Amino acid sequence: MTTGRFQNDWLSLSGDFYRVAYYILEDEAEAEDAVQELFLKLWSGREALDGIRNPKGYGLQVLRNLCLDRIRRSRKMETPAVLPEPEWPGRQDEAVDEKERLAKVLDAIKSLPERQREVLTLRTLDGLSYEEISARTGINYLTLRVLLSQARRKLKTTII
Repeated sequence: MTTGRFQNDWLSLSGDFYRVAYYILEDEAEAEDAVQELFLKLWSGREALDGIRNPKGYGLQVLRNLCLDRIRRSRKMETPAVLPEPEWPGRQDEAVDEKERLAKVLDAIKSLPERQREVLTLRTLDGLSYEEISARTGINYLTLRVLLSQARRKLKTTII
């Protein structure tokens, strides 16, 4: 594929790509970065682009996947290597018990399957509604409820 054809077929769609990326990522800078990453990916594989009949459809599919990867990377839970020491002077036994319980909860959350952990985090920590979670993850409403129920049940049996 030549530079001129790439500009004509692909770069002319940059406005459409940006709007979709912004809709998914809800951040101007992230959307611009995602579109830039899309163009880099397309250009590096430009030999295979000659067979693409629908550049806009193909580009949107690749862009969607890039945006979802960005969301997943930003949502990964980072747990501290060392748990913070509770500041409860005079109640050392309770502080140790609380620290052990917190470690148990974090380990239980880490052991959940990825989809259950993601839904539990979005619902419990981020406080999102089922509709918002469904829009972000693409998971059906009923499936969300089942995943959340399974995650909670697994946490209860693991912690107790």
